[in-house]
Amino acid sequence: MPQPAPPRKADGFVRTFATIGVLSFGGPAGQIAVMHRELVEKRRWLDEASFLAALNVCLLLPGPEAQQLAIWLGWRRRGVSGGLIAGLLFIAPGALVMAGLASLYIGFGQVAAVQAVFAGVQAAVIAIVAQAVWRVARRALTSARAWWLAGAAFVLINLFAVPFPLVVALATVVGAPAALPSLATSGTATPVPWRASLRTALLWLLIWLLPLAGLALWLGPDHGLVALGSAFARLALSSFGGAYAGLAYVAQGASGGPLAALVTPREIVDGLALAETTPGPLVLVYQFVGGIAGHRLAGPWPAFGGAIIGMALVLWMTFAPSFLFVFTLAPHFDRVIAQPRLARALSGVTAAVVGVMASLGVWFALHVLFVGVQVIHYGPVQLNVPQATLNPFAAATALVALILLTRTRLGMIPVLVLAGATGLARQMLA
Repeated sequence: MPQPAPPRKADGFVRTFATIGVLSFGGPAGQIAVMHRELVEKRRWLDEASFLAALNVCLLLPGPEAQQLAIWLGWRRRGVSGGLIAGLLFIAPGALVMAGLASLYIGFGQVAAVQAVFAGVQAAVIAIVAQAVWRVARRALTSARAWWLAGAAFVLINLFAVPFPLVVALATVVGAPAALPSLATSGTATPVPWRASLRTALLWLLIWLLPLAGLALWLGPDHGLVALGSAFARLALSSFGGAYAGLAYVAQGASGGPLAALVTPREIVDGLALAETTPGPLVLVYQFVGGIAGHRLAGPWPAFGGAIIGMALVLWMTFAPSFLFVFTLAPHFDRVIAQPRLARALSGVTAAVVGVMASLGVWFALHVLFVGVQVIHYGPVQLNVPQATLNPFAAATALVALILLTRTRLGMIPVLVLAGATGLARQMLA
C-alpha cells in the first residue's frame, strides 16, 4: 500500500470531505458507501483494492470504523494533516447537530408533547436494533463455534453482568486458535519500521489522555466528570462491533455502574433515536449521554455549561483514539491485514459482538415496553424482571416499525418520523 501522496492544491480535498461529513447518514454502511462513491468512483483518488484493504483493517480496530476509514483516506491523500482534516470533517456536522438536539432535549424533554414523540420513537428503536442484530448475525455467525461465542457473550452480559471489555478480551483469547473465517489476504507486504510508529502512538496517547488528566487535577480524581471521561476512555479501547455493541457497555453503566445516577435507560434510547437521524457516526449517541450526564454534574458551570463540558469530554475520549490507531498503523495496513492469527482472534470478537448486541436489544425492549424493570439477584445470576404489564402502544409501534423496515422500501429516518408522529397523535387524542 503506497505511502501518503504529497499535498495537491485545488483538488477539492476539504470540500470533498466536508461533503462526506454532511451526507454520511445511514450508519456505517451508508457512510462507507458515500466515501466509496466520492473517492473511488467519482474522483478516483484510490483503487478498489486499496479501499477494501483499508476497510478490512478498520473493521479489526475498536471504535467507529467509518471514521477510521475517513482518517486513513485523508492520510493517504495528504499525510497527517489530511487525516486530521478528514477525520474532523467526518464527525463535525453530526456533532454540531447532536449538540443542538441534546440541548433542546435537556431544556424541553419533559414537555408532554416531546415525551409523546419519544414514546413512539423509542418503540421504533427496538425494531432498528433487532434489524441490526439480524444483519450482523447473518454475516458473522457462519459456524457452530461462532454461534457458541455469541450465545456465551449474551449469557455473560445478560445474566452475569460481566463487564463488556472483559467479554471482548475473552472472545479474543477464544477466537485466536479457532477455525473461524479469516480476513487475511494473500501476498507478502513490504516491511515498514515500527520505531516512528511507536513515537506516533506515544504522542497521540499523550494527546488523548492529557485533557482527562487535567480535569482530574482541576476537579479531583473522584469527580463525576472524571469518572465519566474514564468510562468512555475504557469503552474506546474495547468497543469492537460499532455503536450498538458499545451501547451495551453504556447500558451496563446506567444499570448500576458509573452512569447509574447520571442517565436513565430511556434517555439512552432517546439518544440513540436522535443519533439515527443525524449525519456522522452512530456513536454520537455517546455525546448525547455525555451531555445529559454533564448537565447533572453541572458543578461550577451555569445553564448548559455542564452539558457542553460533558459532550466535549465524551467526544474527545471517544474519537481521539481513532486518530491514534490510524496514524500509528497506517504505514502497516498491508502487514496487519495479512496476519491470520489476528484476523481469527478478531473474528471471535465479531461473533461475540452479536451476543452483546442481542443483550442490548433485550435491555432496550424491557425498558421501553414496560414501565419499570427490577433487577433480581440469585447468587451470581441477575435477572431483569418487568414490574408492570406490557405497554400495548409501544409493542404495536415496535412491530409495525419492524415490518416497515424489513418489508418495505421505507428507510430508517421515515420510520422514526412516522413513529414519533404516531406517539404525538396518540397524546393529542387522549
